[in-house]
Amino acid sequence: MKVNDRVTVKTDGGPRRLGTVLAVEPFNEGVMYLVALEDYPLGIWFLNEGDHPDGVFVEPYTES
Repeated sequence: MKVNDRVTVKTDGGPRRLGTVLAVEPFNEGVMYLVALEDYPLGIWFLNEGDHPDGVFVEPYTES
């Protein structure tokens, strides 16, 4: 995923939320995504862990 991609993010207990990637930062543990959500238009950071499927919080948005 790259800047300006539409994505969904997994948050505590609710449905996935739609957002837009503002920045991408690779790390040894995975990739950090700064994602603008409706409630957080300036962005909030999410880490997708490289080795843990349960640690993937940001996924590409696909229209159903």
